[in-house]
Amino acid sequence: MDYSDETGNRRRISLGHADKRKAEAQRAQKERELRMGIIESASMRLSQLWADSQARTRAQLRQSSLADADIAVRELIAVIGDIDCQKVSHKDGEQFLQACLDKGNAIGTANKKVRTVKRVFELAVLRGFLEVNPFRHLRGGRVPQQEIHVYSEDECHRLLKAAREFDDPEGVNWELLIALALSTAMRCGELLNLVWRGVDFEQQIVKVSPKLAADKTWVWFVKDAERRTLSLTGDVLNIFLQHYEKQPEGSVYVLVPACRYEHIQQRRKEGKWSEQDGRIPINNFTRRFSRILERASIDSGTFHDLRRTCLSRWLENGLSEYDVMKLAGHSEFSTTQRFYLAVRTDLVVHQARLGRLSFRTHSAALRAGFDAESRAPVILDSRFRGNDKSQNQS
Repeated sequence: MDYSDETGNRRRISLGHADKRKAEAQRAQKERELRMGIIESASMRLSQLWADSQARTRAQLRQSSLADADIAVRELIAVIGDIDCQKVSHKDGEQFLQACLDKGNAIGTANKKVRTVKRVFELAVLRGFLEVNPFRHLRGGRVPQQEIHVYSEDECHRLLKAAREFDDPEGVNWELLIALALSTAMRCGELLNLVWRGVDFEQQIVKVSPKLAADKTWVWFVKDAERRTLSLTGDVLNIFLQHYEKQPEGSVYVLVPACRYEHIQQRRKEGKWSEQDGRIPINNFTRRFSRILERASIDSGTFHDLRRTCLSRWLENGLSEYDVMKLAGHSEFSTTQRFYLAVRTDLVVHQARLGRLSFRTHSAALRAGFDAESRAPVILDSRFRGNDKSQNQS
C-alpha cells in the first residue's frame, strides 16, 4: 500500500492481500490517522481556537459581526465548557441550541448563533485544526412565519401629526424621519447616518451609502452592502427643504442634531465611540418613538414597521417584485416577502369578493337540492339513521 506520511513523503507497506478496494480504504484510514496525529499535537481549547480565528479575520469583518460571533462562542463555552476543540461533538451542538432556547432566545436568534459557531468550525477545518466540522449536520429549529405589521393610512397620518407636535429633547426632526421611512423604506440606521452630501434636491434623490471613519463622519456600513438611490416625493421634499433651511452652517448629518453631533465627536476624540454606537447614533430611539405612537393613539408598532408599510404599499400599487426587492436593498425576494410584505389589500378584497360569489353559488346549489328532494332524496350515512323517535322505540 502506498500512502503519504506526516511529512508528506510517500511510503509503501505490505498488506498481505490483493483486494484493491480494501487496500484503498486502508490507505485512506492510514492517512487520516496520521493527519489526526498532527492535529493532536497542535490541539487547542475552544477559547484558543476563537482567539486564533479573531486574530486571522478581525480586519475582514465588521465590528458588529465580530461582536455577535464573540457572544455566540462565549455562550457555547459556557454551555459545554472550554474543552478541546477536537472533542466537540454533534451532541454538544444540540445541547447548545437547546440552551439558547431555554435561555429565552427566539428560534431565529438561536439558529443564528448556531450558524455563527458552525462557521467558526468550518474555518478551523480549512486551517487544519479540525478534521471535520462537528456541527456540520446540526439543523436549527423551524422559524414560524411572523405576522407582518403595517400601519394603516389613517395611522400614518396620525403618526406624522404626532411627530410634528412632539418636542424632542435633542431636537430630532421626527416628522422628517417618519416621512422618509414611509416614502423610501429606509432603515432606521440608514436614515440616521444620512449625510447632506448624499441628498440631491435638484434631482430629488437620496443615496444610501457606507461611511468611512473620517474627521467629520464615523464608520458605518449599509446592511448587506447594498448601495441604493431613492427618490423623494413632493410632500416629503417640502418637509426636507424646511428642515434644511433650519440647519446650522457646516452640518454633516441630516437627522443628527448639532448638539448630539458635537457630543459624538467629543466621544470619538476620547476613543469612546465604536462602530456599534454608530449604527443608531441617537440615544433612547425606541423609547422616543414609543412616545410618538402613544400620542398618535396607536397601541402597538415599531419604527421598522414604517419600512414594512412602505414596501407593502409599493407592491400593492404596482411595483414589480424585483423592483421592490432592489429598492429594499435585499439580494433575494424571499427575504422581502418573508419579513416585510403584508398581504396586499387588493388581494384581500378580491378574496372576499370570490368568497361571496362562492357562497352564493353553494347556496344556489343547496336550494336546488331542496327543490329536487322529491326526485333525488338525500341518502344519510348509517350513523345518522334511526334518529326518528318511532324507530328508536323499537
